[in-house]
Amino acid sequence: MSSQVKRVYEKPGPGDGTRILVDRLWPRGLSKKAAAVDKWLRDLAPSDELRKWYHAEQGGWTMFRKRYLRELSRPAAASALEELYQLARRGKVTLLFGSKNEDRNNAVVLKELLDGARKPPSGVGQSASRSRRARRMTRS
Repeated sequence: MSSQVKRVYEKPGPGDGTRILVDRLWPRGLSKKAAAVDKWLRDLAPSDELRKWYHAEQGGWTMFRKRYLRELSRPAAASALEELYQLARRGKVTLLFGSKNEDRNNAVVLKELLDGARKPPSGVGQSASRSRRARRMTRS
């Protein structure tokens, strides 16, 4: 799966593929046309509580990632994550974020998941889909 991360404020490029916004709120001062977002997966964004905690902590990146991965196992987030995996299987995706910190944000964690560098929360991802299909087939 080919993926990249990009600030939503950057101009769209021809190699972006499917542009997916992964923030809960629409970016300030940016029109929908200028953003050129193909899909907005709000449920992939960290909770307001986690986002506020992370910005107040300054330096709690490791703990933020752990807490964020836990949040991704919640039903709404897991469903959105599965949709993200499906989009990525079809072709290149660009994960869009609004944060000024380009190295430490939720889009970076999602890219790691897509690239297989991190284990997805249980119940989502490619192996979970295969497991569900196998269980269904044995029941039939």
